[in-house]
Amino acid sequence: MPKYLLIVESPAKATTIKKILGKNYTVEASQGHLRDLPKSQLGIDIDNDFEPKYINIRGKAELIKKLKQDANKADKVFLATDPDREGEAIAWHLAYLLGIDEKEPCRITFNEITKTGITTSINKPRQLDMNLIDAQQARRELDRIVGYKISPLLWKKVKSGLSAGRVQSVTVKIIVDREEEIENFKPEEYWSLDAEFDENKVTFGAKLNLYKEKKIELHSKEEMDEILNSLKSAEYVVKEVKAGTKKRNPAPPFTTSTLQQEASRKLGFSIKKTMQVAQGLYESGHITYMRTDSTRISEEARVLIKGKIISEFGEAFYENRYYKASKDAQDAHEAIRPSYIDVEPSMVKGKFTPDQYKLYKLIYERLLASQMAPAVYETMAVDIKANDCTFRANGSRIKFPGFMKLYVEGNDEYLEEKDVILPELKENQVLNLKELLPEQHFTEPPARYTEASIVKTLEERGIGRPSTYAPTITTIIDRRYVEKEKKALKPTELGRIVNTLLSDNFKDIVDVEFTVNMEEKLDEISEGKVQWKSVIRDFYGPFKKNLEVAEENLGKVEIKDEVSDVVCEKCGKMMVYKIGRYGRFLACPGFPECRNVKSIVQKIDVPCPKCGGEIHIKKSKRGKKYYICENNPASCDFIAWNGPDKKGVIKPAEIKADGEKPARKTTRKSTRTKAKKTTKKSKE
Repeated sequence: MPKYLLIVESPAKATTIKKILGKNYTVEASQGHLRDLPKSQLGIDIDNDFEPKYINIRGKAELIKKLKQDANKADKVFLATDPDREGEAIAWHLAYLLGIDEKEPCRITFNEITKTGITTSINKPRQLDMNLIDAQQARRELDRIVGYKISPLLWKKVKSGLSAGRVQSVTVKIIVDREEEIENFKPEEYWSLDAEFDENKVTFGAKLNLYKEKKIELHSKEEMDEILNSLKSAEYVVKEVKAGTKKRNPAPPFTTSTLQQEASRKLGFSIKKTMQVAQGLYESGHITYMRTDSTRISEEARVLIKGKIISEFGEAFYENRYYKASKDAQDAHEAIRPSYIDVEPSMVKGKFTPDQYKLYKLIYERLLASQMAPAVYETMAVDIKANDCTFRANGSRIKFPGFMKLYVEGNDEYLEEKDVILPELKENQVLNLKELLPEQHFTEPPARYTEASIVKTLEERGIGRPSTYAPTITTIIDRRYVEKEKKALKPTELGRIVNTLLSDNFKDIVDVEFTVNMEEKLDEISEGKVQWKSVIRDFYGPFKKNLEVAEENLGKVEIKDEVSDVVCEKCGKMMVYKIGRYGRFLACPGFPECRNVKSIVQKIDVPCPKCGGEIHIKKSKRGKKYYICENNPASCDFIAWNGPDKKGVIKPAEIKADGEKPARKTTRKSTRTKAKKTTKKSKE
């Protein structure tokens, strides 16, 4: 029997595929890239037409040696890395290391890790797609040039450890621009007028809609008083009653960005966490590939979805739907969906981690809802005349729930829709006014971006690609350019300084239109329309000139420390905030004479349920937030993974949260494991 070697990227994925394929297949993992540009230098020969200098990644020698041995034993090698540009490039580097001809049909991809998906792909191997590989090389070189040329300038002029990047710098600028818009916002006064009626023991409201048959905006109390005076002794008469129906259609199946947005809104997941959990579900064979901007569903899946909906809800709830892709969407993969439609969330609840279960349930319900009938509402619009004023009352009632029986799409301020019932009303009917409710308002500034809304903005503007959103947001937070306040993203002083420096000296790097055009050029490379090195050449000329000017003209930028309200108990000076490896801390400005430092203690306004002490917020070694009594461990052992609920009750951590144990237990376990491995190795 022939022997085959199949190479994927992830060990977890390899384990899943091993269970599907027979004993004639050896399945190994490359564990990501095996060759890359060197970290110690630019790695691009600019004088030799930007030729990349690839080297084997340090620490991968043993793995490369093993893969070569396995390849020599195999009759055929299949390169099954992820089905995207990055995966295509990893396959290309593997082919180079293993001595496989680029023209040999060795490349296979699958959207779902199922027996059908894998065997179908194995039976139709193809050549490596050099257009996709060149697009990845172009992106890699562009990012390397920007990062390795601008970052040292930031270190020298601002602070060590800073970085710049094509997509990350634009993202920071968008967040900074929003913050400046908020700061410069001037609220404007406006007024609204509601009328409340009592009719047939039903109280309902109506809003002022027209004044003298025209739309009106009220901007002062004087204008409101004029309206109120005109309504003195007025009779409120039903002028018109309009009954009708409206439909609400379901949202499409998930793409990468819509999954990131919805998991943030409904589950409170960070973009990074969503992708980590989705990666695990994909590699274990439970969902299709999670990096996609397509809403397409395979015809085979459609048949199964139809059967599931009809059996679960009835034929009236099913509607076969096709969704139009966005103009920039790449339709190589399906939408994100369960690999096996018949595996309901309830079947895997005990087998998945809590996070995996929540995300799988979200994906499953969104998929089924996308193929369900619309929700149908009975609507009523009533115009009520009172002298020169016309009020409008709107009512609605769900007549047929349709897809909403299963799933309702969220938004950043998610509120579940409720029926608004109006009493039976007839034209010319005189109503009983209960009271008039004038109210003063002020316009509000635009909201800060959340992770969900910044992803939506990046996608709408065509900046980056689905696979770049999570690492981009993670980077700008880790670099302290942006910080999170609850869910909102707020630029730090450092972020503003770096943004100003880049905007003044490297306009193209932070220009949205320039970044969008670059993404389009990368797409053209992947389609074989543009030669990749020509894109690098066109970019590098102007960039080099800007770099030379900035290095010559830019002076040292000083970042002033933010002063706290904490007094240094050693010297009496007001302590300042500093940023270290593990985040912000307090330090005495009298350094080096006074070396006093303190950690920043976050507190919540809920007492310890065991001893009444203060509850402090801390982070475990793995970065997970937890809540601990100020008296722990001296006289109280209270600790909790979750904060207080809506009633202000905080419950102790009786079991591990989201699969993570307290830091001290994890440390002991990892120490024991390491000791066992060391002993075993020494015996060998």
